[in-house]
Amino acid sequence: MLIFFAVSLNFISTPGIQVQLPKSAAQEVAREAKDLRVAIAASGRTYLNEQEVDQSALEGRFKTAAAVSRQTQVLIQADEQVAHGKVVEVMDLARAAGLFRLAIVTQPKDRAQR
Repeated sequence: MLIFFAVSLNFISTPGIQVQLPKSAAQEVAREAKDLRVAIAASGRTYLNEQEVDQSALEGRFKTAAAVSRQTQVLIQADEQVAHGKVVEVMDLARAAGLFRLAIVTQPKDRAQR
């Protein structure tokens, strides 16, 4: 079973990685220490927990995390300029590794915009 949701998180910080998150009225969720944070910059560069990775390394880290706990959550922070296909690619890698708790990180919308 796949668990997927959009989540607004104010507290995720990726120093040195510029990601302009899309805005959403989604609910906030609690973050756990074992969560994996994947940031995709507008340039297309991918980062796992603030370290740049290629697709092969990302796949390996997902498999390692799934071996430890299939309950590991993958938080995807994609710049709003990133192609949808790149986000889906990361989601597919996570699912193929056995990780099904996926979340798209957004920034909260202003109440006036709702």
